[in-house]
Amino acid sequence: MDTEVRVKKGEIIDRALRRLKKKLDKEGTLKELRNRRHYEKPSEVKRREAKMRHR
Repeated sequence: MDTEVRVKKGEIIDRALRRLKKKLDKEGTLKELRNRRHYEKPSEVKRREAKMRHR
């Protein structure tokens, strides 16, 4: 994971964390991590993707 957010001098940590979360969300990193949390068989992947296409 190459995402980096630098904390500016005098910046509140909560604000820096919010910027980090926004950046990760924009890149799709968190979504990818959640999807890879458990192994998914290739047939399950195809079924899930087919459902997403038909919506």
